[in-house]
Amino acid sequence: MDHIVLFDDPKSRGNLLPFTFTRPIAEIRIGIFKISEKWQNSLHAKDLGFVTQNYLQAKYPPLNQKALYINGALCPDEALLDAINALHENEALWQNDTLLATFFDKPEDFHNDHLPTKKSVEFEENIRLLSRNWQIFLWNGDEIKKDFSLISKRRVSWGTDDPHTHMYNEPSIFIEKGAKVRAAILNATNGPIYIGKNTEVSEGSMIRGPFALCEGAILSMGAKIRENTTVGPYCKVGGEVSNTVFFGHSNKSHDGYIGNSVVGEWCNFGANTVVSNMKNNLMPVKVWDYTKGGYGDTGLQFCGSMVADHTKLGIGTTLNTGTVIGVGSNVFGEGFPRKFVSSFAWGGGSVGFSTFKLMKFEETAQKVMALKGKEFDENERAILQKVFEITRPYRIWDKEF
Repeated sequence: MDHIVLFDDPKSRGNLLPFTFTRPIAEIRIGIFKISEKWQNSLHAKDLGFVTQNYLQAKYPPLNQKALYINGALCPDEALLDAINALHENEALWQNDTLLATFFDKPEDFHNDHLPTKKSVEFEENIRLLSRNWQIFLWNGDEIKKDFSLISKRRVSWGTDDPHTHMYNEPSIFIEKGAKVRAAILNATNGPIYIGKNTEVSEGSMIRGPFALCEGAILSMGAKIRENTTVGPYCKVGGEVSNTVFFGHSNKSHDGYIGNSVVGEWCNFGANTVVSNMKNNLMPVKVWDYTKGGYGDTGLQFCGSMVADHTKLGIGTTLNTGTVIGVGSNVFGEGFPRKFVSSFAWGGGSVGFSTFKLMKFEETAQKVMALKGKEFDENERAILQKVFEITRPYRIWDKEF
């Protein structure tokens, strides 16, 4: 398939907030790759487009040509790829009432709902359709395994020449060119370990697979990384981490614990920040549900925090089990903040919250992105300004009574 377009599933998008405030669903990282990268790699697509919220389309444009349209919440597997490769242009692949894939000549056809003209083909195998934000960490280990098979196929690991690094089950460890691994323990007994290009695993790091360290990322000295964790591109991560996904360009380089969590891009965790992932009474964890405007049950005993893009956590911040923090927040102070922190909030448990003024936020975001060689361009500014507006109702301290 030369041209593919990944569309937001309307039934999933709201449930994947706050991460989908700033990206299409298919730009979520789960495993080694983003969902979009999984499809592009699996189908060897030359061009990739998106159908998403209008305010995101300038940064994530569609394709104005005939393309295969795929549900962006869908993670590929062998059976699904076979079904899609067998799909004809006049057919649409469904599972119950969920559209999985079909062909369109242009984006307008998708919006005008030309689906009644398509012959329905039912896909009866199991699918992995991302529909809750906690599924990102819940499925991460399995997705690392799938992505590892794809990225290491017919390739040879560069390995390491460091005599002080010990590797268990070395055939399940893949180290890319330019990676520096020094005096570390890599244990791939229970799952693969992927060390990406130009990464650094510092002295004393202990890693259990499944684990992925993506391009340009760094593990701090003495990092303790447990199973099912992904450290996205150009992150710096240390301390104790378990079953957590960092999308990219975020820092948690100091001591402190985080588990069963998801962290967006451009976030920073102050030293000794601690994230609780289990309630004292061992009951299922509830998290904020944007679609309901209240808390919903995850059914999970272990669930940490959902931390959206551009969030900063001050030194010694403590987050309660199931905390959800929106885009562009700055959380600090003694005590636990509330379990739902709205976007562009400034404050914490002991000091209360005010609004992180947009101009000040943009100044900070520009500096943070520049430190990692990225530009805070007009597309980025427009997206965040829109998110500021649409999340205004959640900042209850700004309301006049």
